[in-house]
Formats: sequence, C-alpha cells, structure tokens
Amino acid sequence: EITGKFPGYLSPSAGLKFADVPNGLAAISKVPAAGWAQILAYMAFCEVSQEQTPGSAAYAGDFGFKVLTASDPAEKTKKLNAEIANGRLAMMAIIGMFFQDGLTGSAWGDWANYTASPLRAFENELGVQAPVGFWDPAGFTADGSVEDFKRRRATEIKHGRISMLATMGYITPEITGKFPGYLSPSAGLKFADVPNGLAAISKVPAAGWGQILAYMAFCEVSQEQTPGSAAYAGDFGFKVLTASDPAEKTKKLNAEIANGRLAMMAIIGKFFQDGLTGSAWGDWANYTASPLRAFENELGVQAPVGFWDPAGFTADGSVEDFKRRRATEIKHGRISMLATMGYITPEITGKFPGYLSPSAGLKFADVPNGLAAISKVPAAGWGQILAYMAFCEVSQEQTPGTDAYAGDFGFKVLTSSDPAEKTKKLNAEIANGRLAMMAIIGMFFQDGLTGSAWGDWANYTASPLRAFENELGVQAPVGFWDPAGFTADGSVEDFKRRRATEIKHGRISMLATMGYITPEITGKFPGYLSPSAGLKFADVPNGLAAISKVPAAGWGQILAYMAFCEVSQEQTPGTDAYAGDFGFKVLTSSDPAEKTKKLNAEIANGRLAMMAIIGMFFQDGLTGSAWGDWANYTASPLRAESA
Repeated sequence: EITGKFPGYLSPSAGLKFADVPNGLAAISKVPAAGWAQILAYMAFCEVSQEQTPGSAAYAGDFGFKVLTASDPAEKTKKLNAEIANGRLAMMAIIGMFFQDGLTGSAWGDWANYTASPLRAFENELGVQAPVGFWDPAGFTADGSVEDFKRRRATEIKHGRISMLATMGYITPEITGKFPGYLSPSAGLKFADVPNGLAAISKVPAAGWGQILAYMAFCEVSQEQTPGSAAYAGDFGFKVLTASDPAEKTKKLNAEIANGRLAMMAIIGKFFQDGLTGSAWGDWANYTASPLRAFENELGVQAPVGFWDPAGFTADGSVEDFKRRRATEIKHGRISMLATMGYITPEITGKFPGYLSPSAGLKFADVPNGLAAISKVPAAGWGQILAYMAFCEVSQEQTPGTDAYAGDFGFKVLTSSDPAEKTKKLNAEIANGRLAMMAIIGMFFQDGLTGSAWGDWANYTASPLRAFENELGVQAPVGFWDPAGFTADGSVEDFKRRRATEIKHGRISMLATMGYITPEITGKFPGYLSPSAGLKFADVPNGLAAISKVPAAGWGQILAYMAFCEVSQEQTPGTDAYAGDFGFKVLTSSDPAEKTKKLNAEIANGRLAMMAIIGMFFQDGLTGSAWGDWANYTASPLRAESA
C-alpha cells in the first residue's frame, strides 16, 4: 500500500505481473500453482530444518543468531519476550485486517463496500454523527433488528442523562459549595456534612434513598416505553428544549446524545479516580502506597504533568523494567529528533551539491524530501545505514542502571559535571525527544496522505474543505484549520451554523472576560443591586463567587435577556445577521473588504476570549480568586522552588 509493487513479472510463463496482484485476501486467487508449491515447500523446509524437541533453545525461538538475541541470558530473554509481544500485536493486527478485507473486499476495509450490510439500516439514525459516522465495533446491530436498536438507543439516552446529572453533581459542590441548613433535620445531618463524590453515598439517610428510588420509579413509569415512539427516542414534546422544525429537533437530540456520551466517559473517569484515591478530584497525595511512587523522581518526570503512566506499565513497581523502558524511550526520542531535523533541514537549506552515488549517477538533488526518499536510497546506502545502527547498539553500554544506559555518555559539553544541571539537561532531552516522536509521526502521516513532506495543501484539490477556505474566520498564519474534521462532509449549512455558533460564543466570552477584568480595575457601581434584598453592588464578589449572590429576580432578567437575544436575532442560515453582521456600519463597514476584515477581527478576538474565560474559570475555581491569587496556593509543591 505504501511502496507499491515490484516491477516486472511474478510469473513470466503466465504473463502475470506483480502489478496485477491485488492487495490483501484477493491476492490468493492470483498466485499461480507453481507459486503455491514454492510457498508450501518453503514452509515444509522451515518445519523440517527447525529443532522440534520440546525444551530446546531453538524450540523456544532462539536459533543462535546472537545479533538478533544475545549471549547474555537476561538480555536474550528480554529480546525473545519482545518478539513474543510483537507477535501478539501482529496476530491481532492481521486478524483485524483479514476481517475487514473479507467483509468489504478491500485491504483497508472501505466502508463504501458495505452496500448490503445490515449496519446500513441505522446509519441515518439519531446518534450517528460526524466525524465517526456509524460506529458499532462490538457488532450489537449486526442482526439488523430495528427493535433492538431503538431499545438500546433509548437506554443510551437515559444513561447519558443520568451521567450528565451525575457529572454536574460532582462539579457543582466543588465550585459553589453546599446548601445552607440541614439535609435531614431529624438526623441532625447538614448539607455541609456530606462529602463530595462517592463518599457521599454513606451519608445519605434511608429516607433519602427512598426518595431517590421513588423518583427513579416515577421517571420510568411516567415515561412512554413503546419502542419507536417520540418519547422513547428522547423527545418529550418540550419544544423549548427541542424544536417544532424536524431538522432542528434532530440536531438538538443528536447534541444531547453526544453530550450524554461525553458525560458517561467523564463520570466513569471520576468514579475511577475517586474510588482509587478517596478524593472526588483524585488527589495524588492519597497515593501514598502506590508503586508508581518508586519512579516519581526519575528522569522524565516533569512539571506540570508529573509522573504520568495512564497505561499502568509501571504498576508492578519493577525498577529494571522501568529503566529499560526509559532507555528505550531515550533512543526513540533521539532517532525522532534526527528524523525530524532530516525532514526540516533540506526544506530550508536545500541539498548537498554533487553525487550521493557516483556509480549510480544519483545526485543529492535527485532525492526527494520525506518518505519518497526511501525509494531512491541505493542498496549500498541501506547497508551503511544498517551498519551504523548496529554500531550504535553494539558500542553503547546496555547494562541497566549505568549512566550510559540512562542516556549520559559522559559528554559533559552536552550534559554537565554538576549532578543537578546534568539531570536538568537529560530531562530536557527526554522532553525534546517526546515532542520529536509526536512531530515525526505527524510528518509521516501527512507525507503518506499527500505525497509531500510538508503535506502541501495544494495537493488536496478535491477536498470538501476547499469549500470553506475563503470563509470568515480563515486567517493567516494558520489558514483553514479543522483538525477534528467537522467540515469533512462539505455541508455548507452545517458550516454556517457552526460559524454562527462560534460567533455567539465568542461574543459571550468577550463580555464575560470584560466582566472579570472591569471590576478589578474600576471597582463596583455605587448603591444597591437589589434594594429589596439590601444587596449592594459592593457586596458582590468578583468571578465565580458572584453566582451565589445574584438574586432570583436577577437570574430572571439574565435569562429573559438571553431569550430576547435569541428570539430577536435572524436565525436563517446564510443571512448577514446569521453570519454576525447586524447592519451596524459603525462597527463593520459599507465597504465589503473592510467589513470582512472587521468581522474576521471579531472572530479572532472571540476565539482569544473563549480561551481567556476558560482559563479564568479554571484558576478561579481552583484558587477561589478571580485572578488566581498565588497567595492561595499555600501548600503547593511549587512553593519549594522559591525557598
């Protein structure tokens, strides 16, 4: 799929070229009888020539090629274990490839080939959304049963709603605090006595559980349970939440399903960290006996993430395995840094003058950049590359625990004689290597996709993304940017709806950001916010804490104003107002070019404000101060560095 086929004939007598053999399972039908004979003969030779005595080294996979294994028993065991692990991964990979190839007739499982699949019955249902489309890896819908599909979808909607409520139940008390007064006056239990998270379960009185179960039963009994009905699919007729327009209703119900899926993932993550640490927010300080503690001061453990091992590779606490993996990471990082520079340098500096291979008449200038260069390297060049790789492995200290194994080869010009400085520089190398591993994989991907080392946008001539590259919001230096592929279907209506939504969010965020900043600079209005409640403007704190001070009538006014903005605004996709231009020429312009520039500036400012307000919310919620006052971080480990 990547390198293409060999030139010439696979079978000259049969007139069969290598290029005539399709990829994947379809190739089986093209192999000549003599080819099968050769394959079977080679398999028989491998079996007959191999040691078959149970317990022998060859039977266990060691054929004595020390360049592949090692003379050291521990190193040999490590390499044989690596081979077994790679083999297991390959067995999973090839079975997956066989499955999709056999099902679709394409070596890469093209969905367009599933024309008769029962899965097609559900690809236009609620919950089938870009960019994933219809996704059922477990094959629950493989039987094509519409009744079962509708029942599962209704169940998913219920689970999503419960999860959204549960997620908010975790977050809200952390930000706003608890209700005043008693949860159970008879039991003397105050709301403030109930901890956040899973620990709250033990504090709920029996009567509370009764109320919870009764409400759950009411929801089940009062809800329409007939498969296929609108209520069963999640639409209870509240048009203020959905819409009378079928397309708009579908969009909103789809949004609810998407939010519910996100909430299911969120609440499971919260349960996991809460159950593991005893803290609703998974406080690392509670992991006092964790084997992960053994490695939290090692090279590569860096702020702000700290020790990070989501796959649990170090859960067994093995120091030897940790050091081996860290040394492997350092090697991979170094290779990736060289590879990344190998992509970048020829683009900037050009190629060496003269010949790469005088005997082959191959000039450096003839070698393309990126993956395409692989096909141009002469055989002798590959020999030199492999010899150098072997030299690096053989000449390097491979004993776990040594400085060289950990990445320090004694070149003090690169590291340092001072232990602290050396640790800092080796940590910097690991960080740069990690970045380079991400970078080179991204470069490989775009190069393989576009045939250009830099993923030249000019190669995407037929891309539906081209439809939007001159729209508002497409600005230098990034240009059109849609990493999640929301516009991959080329739908103009969806694009305009999302852009209008972005403009609204940006405007709200700009107002919210100014709402954070202005009181800090100018102070508060004089007088009363609510004379009837005796609440002065000066009594309202800045930031999130202000939420608890707004009177009920104030919330009513806020919601009424929001509703007015929505109702009074043009909602027809494609109109100027829908795109953000309400005709205030003092804010935009009568000149089309100037108007476009100003609307683009508004979108850019809105994007910045969205980032700003989320950052302000985060630091406010974390520190209790609208500006994230550093004085509140009294117990922070970051304080240690100012000592």
